[in-house]
This record gives sequence, structure tokens and C-alpha cells, in this order.
Amino acid sequence: MSTTQSERLRELLEPLVTAQGLDLEEIALDSVGRKRVLRVVVDSDSGADLDAVADVSRALSAKLDETDAMGEGEYTLEVGTPGAERPLKEHRHYARAVDRLVKFQLTEGGELVARILEVDDDGLDVEVPGVKGRKATSRRLAFSEIDKARVQVEFNRKDKKEEEA
Repeated sequence: MSTTQSERLRELLEPLVTAQGLDLEEIALDSVGRKRVLRVVVDSDSGADLDAVADVSRALSAKLDETDAMGEGEYTLEVGTPGAERPLKEHRHYARAVDRLVKFQLTEGGELVARILEVDDDGLDVEVPGVKGRKATSRRLAFSEIDKARVQVEFNRKDKKEEEA
């Protein structure tokens, strides 16, 4: 049985998000002055475009209006995607970040910046970029070796399609 309002909201809203072909990544309920803000983060393997976010936002808003899940008082609903520098927490997050550059905080200390090449049930195959003219090196990371991971923004990143052309 749910104990927190966020858990109750997740139980109410997740089926609607899933029905739209998206994953419910995060729910956060914050107070901003006298108003409350409900932030819902959605994503999918192929990403969530503006139309998908708008569709799910309408569905969530209608469901919240027909229930008393938010209680009395005003609130603002904000629906969005994880953003460019998203943290990677679940297996699906790593799978979605294949070919992306990621900064890893390792459980035994230290950092590693590498590109995810492949993801399986046990961990990741990554490519560590070469430094000062050296070649890139491959490395295997088990999920147990990763404390935190966050996608890095690359301004000069080449798309796979560009490389194949």
C-alpha cells in the first residue's frame, strides 16, 4: 500500500503514461510559495517528442481533474523529458545512452568518461577516448562498479547516420 502522495500519484498516473508508449521516469511534488508544482518526467527508447509530451500532459491533467489525488488548492502540472545531461539509474537508461559519452563515478573511487558501446544484463562495454594522440581503448564495466552515471553534452558529436554516409 502506498504511503506517500508521490507513490499514490505514480500508481494513478503510470498506466496513463504507459498507454501513451512512454515510461514514467520521475514524479516530484514541490511547493513554490503557496502553490504546488507537480513535475512529471517521461521518456521512451526512441525519445519523447513535443507532441507525445503534449498528449500525455493532457491525459494526466484530465485524470488529475477527475480525481482528488492533488487534494484541494491550486497546482501546476509540468510534464517534460529528462534533458540532455540525464542521470543513468536503470538498465533502460543505459540502453538508451548507447553511443553517448557518459561520465561515470566509480564505486571504488575515481571517474571515467567513456562512450557506451553496448549494454547487456551484466554491464557495459565502453570506449575510453584517447588522450594526446593515443588511441581509444575498450573497457568492460559491471553495473556493480558504477556509483553514478550522467550523459555528457557533446557539441561536436557526429550522428551515426553522418558517419555512415
